[in-house]
Amino acid sequence: MQTRLFFVAAAAMLILAAGAPAVAHHAFAAEFDGSKPVTLKGTVTKMEWINPHAWLHMEVKGPDGKAVAWSIEGGAPNALLRLGWNKNSVLPGTQITVEGFRAKDGSNRANGREVTIANGQKLFIGSSNTGAPSDRRDPSEKK
Repeated sequence: MQTRLFFVAAAAMLILAAGAPAVAHHAFAAEFDGSKPVTLKGTVTKMEWINPHAWLHMEVKGPDGKAVAWSIEGGAPNALLRLGWNKNSVLPGTQITVEGFRAKDGSNRANGREVTIANGQKLFIGSSNTGAPSDRRDPSEKK
């Protein structure tokens, strides 16, 4: 009886696992366009320290003066910590400028390269070896 219950439970777990969405790591070129650099100036609304990429959310004033929400993909949280980031680097309300590359689909998403805080501090936010155009700012990139 216990053996049968084990196999029923195992089969149920396999069925549930097969139906779960797979989260795949992607290359830069799959979602972002290296020929479309973007510079965004605005205010941090949230920083998500999640794997496989951290996300920086900000509001940027659009041409009409209204706030437009943008999401900036960064490197892995552990990589950002090694590059000098911490959980207090860009708190909500912080004024920043982000340089990066726009999403291929034209949405308000970008792959970030560098964040400049209003006090002049610069933090590299990009992911290394993703296929993003190299600008030699990433200290881990080969020269």
